[in-house]
Amino acid sequence: MQTSEPSHDIIIAGGGVVGASLACALADAGLRVALIDAREPATDWPADSIDQRVYAITCASQTLFERLGVWEGIRQRGVSPYQAMEVWDAAGPGRIHFDAAELGEPWLGHIVEQRVIQAALLDGQRARPGLERLCPAELADFHLDDAAGVSARLGDGRELAAALLVGADGAGSRVRELAGIGVETHDYEQTAVVAVVASERAHAGTARQRFLPTGPLAFLPLRDGRCSIVWSTTPLEAERLLALPDEEFCIELGQAFDYELGAITRVSGRGGFPLRRLHAVDYVQQRLALVGDAAHVIHPLAGQGVNLGLLDVAALAEVVADTAAAGRDIGAHTNLRRYERWRRGDNALMQSAMDGFKWLFASPLTPVRLLRNLGLGTVDRLPPLKSLLARHAMGRAGDLPRLVRPDNRA
Repeated sequence: MQTSEPSHDIIIAGGGVVGASLACALADAGLRVALIDAREPATDWPADSIDQRVYAITCASQTLFERLGVWEGIRQRGVSPYQAMEVWDAAGPGRIHFDAAELGEPWLGHIVEQRVIQAALLDGQRARPGLERLCPAELADFHLDDAAGVSARLGDGRELAAALLVGADGAGSRVRELAGIGVETHDYEQTAVVAVVASERAHAGTARQRFLPTGPLAFLPLRDGRCSIVWSTTPLEAERLLALPDEEFCIELGQAFDYELGAITRVSGRGGFPLRRLHAVDYVQQRLALVGDAAHVIHPLAGQGVNLGLLDVAALAEVVADTAAAGRDIGAHTNLRRYERWRRGDNALMQSAMDGFKWLFASPLTPVRLLRNLGLGTVDRLPPLKSLLARHAMGRAGDLPRLVRPDNRA
């Protein structure tokens, strides 16, 4: 494949939430963007239905969507703000409570369906003349030229040329594979069972998570009064739970959640997916960068997966925009390294923290059980420490890119 005259500044492979957000952010910086997406997202669905895939969107991610001009479209399609969070241990009395009012915030975050975000981002893409959306399309191959740029061939034979190729194509990233970038992986030997359930008592705008010996069980509040659940357990147990009749599943779920919301009265949309950790050895090469799940996959126990990907978006968009504004090569490895240094360490730290929580709450050892319950209770009684933890989880602390800073100061 020969590198031709650039038709775009940047090619993004993958049109999910992360890839579409990045395309909008880079187009706003005045760059010519080609977004390769395999399929059109849903834009219409029954009013009483809830997508099986939901995200706990942090305040930082909301700020990004606001800056991209898509938050209002997300809000109009339906969001579920939550003002409180409860976390407790099934093997002891330890419990911690977070409240938005104590932090001076209107909410801790929002539960939002994947399809809602994708539909709003599709509107955002169509409103940006500098963004070319190629759909349905798939990346077949690409060629990197250190000096001239990158040329990409699509499955239908079309060719594109640009200065930079970004892989936003998920955990099984073809971009990462073709680039020969290795990954560090760990199988958690767990499966997440997801479903939408109705309960006897109202969720009261509170996200809840109970740590069981087999893994965490989360109830995420939805706008219609129901909850989206994420039940991480062993693969064999997950297979059994998914095969249960609805009535039996509701009974077992109520017991596992210690009837925190009373009996579970209805369930719909059950599914399961295996859990593993993944981290790319490199985030960037000459003329190439990885974002989101193509670069890192994390355990869902804290709901940080998509939010880390959106922080990647904000960081890479800032690095590329600053590089272009300075008249430098946006695809040069030396310039892209700033993005890798910015995000890889933070993502690795979050992965390690989630692995630590998983080990801590899964351990049956009595000293560990006593320690974790003591720790939960102690943190709950220390407002400054609890506030610090909450602000990090909300994306309100740390070295934040401009696009997600609440005051947008440089």
